[in-house]
Amino acid sequence: MRKKMGDSVNGNLLQPAELDGMISAALDAARAAGMDQAEVAASHDLGLSATARLGDVENLEYTNDRGLWVTVYRDSRKGSASTSDLSPDAIVETVAKACSFAKHTAQDKYSGLADPKLMCGEVRDLDLDHAWNVDAQKAIELAKVCEASGLQHDKRINNSEGATVSTNRGMRAYGNTHGFVGKFSKTSHSISCVLLGEKDGEMQRDYHYSTARDPADLESVEAIGRTAAERTVGRLGARKIPTTRVPVLFSADLARGFISHAIAAISGSAQYRRSSFLLDAAGETIFPDFVDIVERPHLPKGMASASYDAEGVATYDRDLVSAGVLQGYILSSYSARRLGLETTADAGGPQNLIVSANADDKQALIAEMGTGLLVEELIGHGVNTVTGDYSRGVAGQWVENGEIAYPVHEVTVAGNLRDLYADIRLIGRDRDERGGLRCGSLLIGEMTVAGA
Repeated sequence: MRKKMGDSVNGNLLQPAELDGMISAALDAARAAGMDQAEVAASHDLGLSATARLGDVENLEYTNDRGLWVTVYRDSRKGSASTSDLSPDAIVETVAKACSFAKHTAQDKYSGLADPKLMCGEVRDLDLDHAWNVDAQKAIELAKVCEASGLQHDKRINNSEGATVSTNRGMRAYGNTHGFVGKFSKTSHSISCVLLGEKDGEMQRDYHYSTARDPADLESVEAIGRTAAERTVGRLGARKIPTTRVPVLFSADLARGFISHAIAAISGSAQYRRSSFLLDAAGETIFPDFVDIVERPHLPKGMASASYDAEGVATYDRDLVSAGVLQGYILSSYSARRLGLETTADAGGPQNLIVSANADDKQALIAEMGTGLLVEELIGHGVNTVTGDYSRGVAGQWVENGEIAYPVHEVTVAGNLRDLYADIRLIGRDRDERGGLRCGSLLIGEMTVAGA
């Protein structure tokens, strides 16, 4: 959809009453078709993104995405259909398609809506909607300033892949034949910059970004550009290192990904499919006793905050890992039924997982490590969630005597996740809060580091 240069994305969202009407119409059509149960989700997103590269506008994009998803159940059979056309006739037709599909799918005794007694009774205001008064022209100006700040920071920065400023505002609604209807609005804003540098004919690249619900919580465009430049310059002159076994420190932005492999392994689908290196691990010690992982769905402005999950189940605080011991799994109503358990209100994924800390920031962990490898970039996808085997290409910094000595590249780190999680020594308080899993820099006692 075309948009005038001066327009922003703060208005013109579908209103709650309109979403209510669409969901009610779809549910009524499903009931009229004789379905036992039905659920409907609807969304509307407005977005603006501007990218500047070497002082010019490289990309300007406006999005206006609408959608409605219908799932129906009859005689333990399930049918689903979706549409981006939200007219009354299109909604009725979409329900008819879902009902038609339900006639042909296999029966599954575990399918169906979540238990009605678990439905969310109050949709809380979690402070997720903070409009950013930025139009296309302003977004372009901010992107240019961000990139210029990086390019001017150091003479070794000689090229750019661009700086991007994005803003998104959306409305979400969900309803089912239990009588539950919930809806909320949310925003997400981001600024990023990717720069290239050169030394002695060798090129390196790195980036930095900031993302938040509230534009007031974003880092300044100047700081983002400078940090991208500093990270890029810090990688110039990278060396290869010989194969060895040393402590390995993951920076906070990568540590959350390292922990996320455990989260994937304890998901209900991995458990009932018997395809997890943490199979049947509830009650077992997975991490050292200083490690707690808690789920806090109701954090104001949280990137994964929600009053209800994708099935309308009320979310709640829970301790997923306590003193290193796994307390349970991450379950939807379907996976819970398959395992003979109860949903943990995590249909659609967990909400705001927070990993405990027992140390200060990354700099303190570098000093504590003494000699080892600081990982700043992961390359490839060498993670086997069935066996726990972990092997990733990395780039980062070699550390000696508690200080960064020089950058390294063409390195692989490897081990088994079960062993690596048990060997976590320190986790910093410098949590990366840009996603749904918050973790600080993380030091592992020893890993195999394969180099030249």
